[in-house]
Amino acid sequence: MNVLAEVQARGFARLRPEATQALLGAPGPALHSFTESWQRLEMDGFMADGGRYRRRRLANFLALPGEAGHRRGLHRPHFQASVHNKLNGGVDRWFAPVEDAVALNPVCTGLLGLGRSVADGLHPGTPWFVEMHQFRVEAVAGAPGLPTPEGVHHDGVDVVLIAMLARTNLQGGETLVTDDAGAEHARFTLEGLLDLAVLDDRRVMHGVTPVEPMDPGLPSSRDVLVLTWKRVTH
Repeated sequence: MNVLAEVQARGFARLRPEATQALLGAPGPALHSFTESWQRLEMDGFMADGGRYRRRRLANFLALPGEAGHRRGLHRPHFQASVHNKLNGGVDRWFAPVEDAVALNPVCTGLLGLGRSVADGLHPGTPWFVEMHQFRVEAVAGAPGLPTPEGVHHDGVDVVLIAMLARTNLQGGETLVTDDAGAEHARFTLEGLLDLAVLDDRRVMHGVTPVEPMDPGLPSSRDVLVLTWKRVTH
């Protein structure tokens, strides 16, 4: 599958787990240590709805034309304008940093390379500000978790890559892709390890439906990685 061509044609692409894993070629131990790092995320204390259902870590990088790879930047807050995030936008949100070993893991660098190839293909010769978000959304009986509490939205960037790491005792969590008028282009559930969606954020909106436990007596969580590329304009 040509991910760039699919994004150019439809505004988004989905890459199934087997294809992603084959493309990355990451060894099993690296994949295990990458997914295991989601056990060490910290609580998101910036939920304007008062929710305590989301854990996360954050990192940022710079990607420059003619230079391979991504340079990690100094830790900084995550900021979204309120027009893109009506719930939590308009404020600097400081999250715990992504661990160095996680950012350097071959799975992570491979996914960064995949997303950048799409971003560069859409906008050649562009310097990129890149953010990496590790998310865990938890749910308990009677209190669903909200992967996108702001609803269907644009992230306010150019390219978004969403990779599933694990669904544990979970139901729900459908990914929706729409246009700005709300017309649905796709609806699917990211399920397996490295089930992937790549989106042209300027063309399409995305959101995820609430999640809840399959068995109300057991822990329930949804682990994803989100990478974003935004053009550096100054």
